[in-house]
Amino acid sequence: MKSRLLILMIAAATLFSCTSTKDNTLAYFRDLNAAPDGSLPNPQGDYPICVQPDDELVISITSAVPEATAAYNLPMDNPATRGNLRAMTQARSQTYIVDEQGSIMLPILGRMVVKGKTLSQISEEIKAQVARDVRDPYVRVDIVNFSVDVMGEVKQPQRVVSAHQHFTVLDALAQCGDLTEFGKRDNVYVIRSVDGKRTYARLNLNSSDVFNSPYFYLRQNDVIYVEPNQIRIDNSKYNQNNAFKLSVISTIVGSVSVVASLIIAFTARK
Repeated sequence: MKSRLLILMIAAATLFSCTSTKDNTLAYFRDLNAAPDGSLPNPQGDYPICVQPDDELVISITSAVPEATAAYNLPMDNPATRGNLRAMTQARSQTYIVDEQGSIMLPILGRMVVKGKTLSQISEEIKAQVARDVRDPYVRVDIVNFSVDVMGEVKQPQRVVSAHQHFTVLDALAQCGDLTEFGKRDNVYVIRSVDGKRTYARLNLNSSDVFNSPYFYLRQNDVIYVEPNQIRIDNSKYNQNNAFKLSVISTIVGSVSVVASLIIAFTARK
C-alpha cells in the first residue's frame, strides 16, 4: 500500500513539473512578469516598408480641382465611368509595377526611382513635383502585394499579405493563428534578402528585447520560420519508428501468410 502511494505521489509531482515547464515555455515576454505594468522598449529607429523591384504600387493623385490632376494619372478606359468626370477622377487609383531598376513611369512626371524609399517618401516626392503646377495636391501611395511567408510551428502556415506600412513579426504570427504549443518561442527565424544576399536573425519572443531588433518590422518577401521544440522532434521520431515497425510487421505477416498458403496448397495436393 505504501509503495503504491509513493508511486502515485511521484507521478503527480512529475505531471505538475511538466505542466509548469510547459506553461513557462508557452508564455511570451516572460521578463515582464515581475511587474503588473510598465513600458516596453522603444525600437531603435523606424522600419517602415521600403519599396523593392516587382512591388505593385497604387498611386492616386488628386486635388481640390480634380481636372487639374487628371493628367497625372493613367487614363482608365472604363465604360461605367466614361463621360462622368467625377466618377473617372475617383477611379484614378493606378497600379504601377516597380521595374528591375527600381523605377516606375508616371504620366507627365516621367521616370521616378522608388527603390529603397518608403511609401511616405514617394508620396512626398510626387506631391512636390505636382505642386509646381497644381495647388495643394494630395498624393496617396499604397503597396498592394506586400507579403511574407510564415512556416514551421504555426497553426496556419501561409503567405501573409498586408497593406500596412509597419508590419511586425507579431502581426504575421497573429494572422497565422499564433504558434502551436510545439513552437520554440525563443528561436524564431526571420530570413531576409538584402541587395541579393540572404541574411537572417533569431528572435526571442520570450523577451521584450525583441522590440529592439531591426527584424521585428518585416520587409517584402521576408520568411518567418518557427522552429519545433524537442517534444515535437521526439514525437516525430517516435511516430517514424512506429511506422517503420508497423511496416516491418506487416511485411512479415504478409510473408508468413503467403508461406502458409503455399504449404496448405502443397499439402492439399497430396
